[in-house]
Amino acid sequence: MSHEISRRTALKGAALAAAMGGALTANAAQDPPRKRLRVGVIGAGGKGWSGMQDAAQFGDIVAIADVDSAARAKAMAEHPRANTFEDFRLMFEAMRRQMDAVIISTPDHTHAVAAAMALRHRLHTYCEKPLCRTISEVRQLMRLAKEAGVATQMGNQSTASTTMRQVAALIKSGHFGAVKQVHLWTDRAGGWWKQGIDRPAPAKAPKNLNFDLWLGPRPEREFGEGYHPFHWRGFWDFGTGSLGDMGCHIFNTPFMALDLRDPISVQATTSGHNRESFPAWAEVHYEFGKRGDRGPLDLFWYDGGRRPPAGLVPDKTYEGNGVIIICEKGTIYSPNEMNREFSISGGGSIPDVEVDVSPGHMAEFFRAATGGPRAKSDIVAYSGPLTETVLLGNLAIWADGPRLEWDAKAMAVKGKPEYDALLRPTFRKGYKL
Repeated sequence: MSHEISRRTALKGAALAAAMGGALTANAAQDPPRKRLRVGVIGAGGKGWSGMQDAAQFGDIVAIADVDSAARAKAMAEHPRANTFEDFRLMFEAMRRQMDAVIISTPDHTHAVAAAMALRHRLHTYCEKPLCRTISEVRQLMRLAKEAGVATQMGNQSTASTTMRQVAALIKSGHFGAVKQVHLWTDRAGGWWKQGIDRPAPAKAPKNLNFDLWLGPRPEREFGEGYHPFHWRGFWDFGTGSLGDMGCHIFNTPFMALDLRDPISVQATTSGHNRESFPAWAEVHYEFGKRGDRGPLDLFWYDGGRRPPAGLVPDKTYEGNGVIIICEKGTIYSPNEMNREFSISGGGSIPDVEVDVSPGHMAEFFRAATGGPRAKSDIVAYSGPLTETVLLGNLAIWADGPRLEWDAKAMAVKGKPEYDALLRPTFRKGYKL
């Protein structure tokens, strides 16, 4: 039977496990592969619900943590044998030796601390996009994942698209000639949640929500209408705005094709903002230097209703989200964030090319966790660098105007120490990386 567990009970359970030594199963990195893994879920509402259900196809849900009692209750009804927790830190204390993998689907500001705990316990770790909120958190998770040696994956589901993998392989091979420019956009700001707004007036938190735990590592503040369960995405303290939310999907094809890490500079123009919420709209220019066989190129990001210049793809009308990759021998267009539909401007077809075919995004993670090949969106090799590139755009959006030269090795904006606090945030007591 599912049950809530107090801190005292959690600590007693952890002590008992330690006293029993080998009587309880060790962590995922030490155990032989299991046919069905034991899975802990952190965040069971919204995307967390679908992630939990997807994971349940391949493993047994043994633990569920959520700060919202209504979300916990719904998850408990679906998985009645799972232990439930209000605080994911207590879940790790009580259940770390009884879990093999963890699925993390919390708001962006708690991704890093939850994923870091999972990796330190050497548990296979799946974390929704974006991997985390700041670049120092990306670097730390990459380091921890490399040390842990476990399976990892970020939840940018379209990475499993065979069509996207084929298009990326063709671009990388030079089939379309050198890439000149990339244009990416989304409609999320304004259409899905508000940006360019003030902090909401203090309000009483819903009875089902432990707002102090919801804040996690971020500074204390009073609850405001709109934070939970979804509109936190538009606030700097909690989310990563339109770019962070959708960039890990929409950057996916050009990133895979062109290895778009470590840009030389980023620069943004925005509607203006109060540093409380992201601006109502933004345009970001990334400059990338030569890398391997790929020459230098410019990438442009648009959100909040902004779009690329008309005429880049003459036969298409730009929809809410999209990708344009301008090459010497043709312009590649994808009409949404799913990375499954592609066309060549002016006609022509995309030839078949042999690529690794994914069994499905979540299936790929569990395949890796049970001894199979590494997932494509592995934290160390792919999703960590992808997330860092995306988040650099947010640094430019915060600056709103100046061109920021990026020193990837030093993880710093050249000559601009005032941005260090945005790259390396401090955490509230009780939370750490």
